Amino acid sequence: MIKQVGSTDIKPVHQASCHCGAIMLELDLPNGIVDPRRCDCSLCRRRGAIVASVAKDGVRVIHGQSMLKLYQFNTRTAEHYFCGRCGIYTHHQRRSNPNEYGYNVACLEGVNPFELGKVKINDGVNHPADCPAVEAPESD
Repeated sequence: MIKQVGSTDIKPVHQASCHCGAIMLELDLPNGIVDPRRCDCSLCRRRGAIVASVAKDGVRVIHGQSMLKLYQFNTRTAEHYFCGRCGIYTHHQRRSNPNEYGYNVACLEGVNPFELGKVKINDGVNHPADCPAVEAPESD
């Protein structure tokens, strides 16, 4: 868990916004930024965001709900939200865990994501929901 990025303390309830300020979110981050990561799926490779997750009820749109736009692709399970004015991705309902939202760490007020250092990369190309179940071999 990350409680500080650069000189910015991560508050238990932290605000986040898009570039133009039309979208304002409030995130419950009692443990700071937990498990920041990148994903190499076709969408995430292009947007380049570092994401972390919170419980579904841990994200509140406090300003600009009408400016949020939804993008879905492939199985249309995940819901990716971005600002309709400036185009910045703010958050998404996760495909791998629909009870969580992923959020764009760069949208956190005062946070420079380049100060996080090395960030792990999740294998989104081989998403667990797309991989066939592997049966254990029968034993003799």
